[in-house]
Amino acid sequence: MRLAELSNRSGVATATIKYYLREGLLPPGRQINATTAEYDETHLRRLRLVRALIQVGKVPVANAREVLKHVDDDSLGRTIRLGAALWELPQDPEPDAEDEFVRAAQQEVAALLDRLGWDNAKQLSSISPAYRSLVTGVAAFRRLGYDWGAEQLAPYAELMHRTAVLDMDNMETYPSDAERVEFAVLGAILNEPVLQALHRLAQEEESTRRYGFE
Repeated sequence: MRLAELSNRSGVATATIKYYLREGLLPPGRQINATTAEYDETHLRRLRLVRALIQVGKVPVANAREVLKHVDDDSLGRTIRLGAALWELPQDPEPDAEDEFVRAAQQEVAALLDRLGWDNAKQLSSISPAYRSLVTGVAAFRRLGYDWGAEQLAPYAELMHRTAVLDMDNMETYPSDAERVEFAVLGAILNEPVLQALHRLAQEEESTRRYGFE
């Protein structure tokens, strides 16, 4: 397909596509002549991912470029490739290791991982942004006086593991490793807000079941 058709099918303006090409976010098309290139379905798929990263996820161009670099790096094993791509997304800052609430949260999260038998997650804790975010969240609860730790988190973690199994099952329906990693990145940007919305809807449903509309 030519640039105009790529624009029509993706809903992205031609000027924006040219910008993505210049920034290395979209691979160049097959050159037909000095002024014309041809694009295919892989460009359309990548363009949708770029659009999700930048327009929906508000990911800076530099970060988006790093995400896509890992998506395309077939020299990496599947786990590292997936993790590297996701870790390039904007993350929470490193928690203050000297903060007493952070230290207590780290102990609770370590106890949680032990309780669940999540040994692999524990091994990745020193580099995992998700681990840092969990520690930060637990520290915030404890700073406000709420006893929120391994015991309270374990049932939620088990539910999230079931969600992760569904994620991986869906991801494995895609034929190539690059497409699987793309799906995971899209899930982080698009599906996590959907899951949050479902959680809140479920709370509303359960509240009305228990208490009615009082």
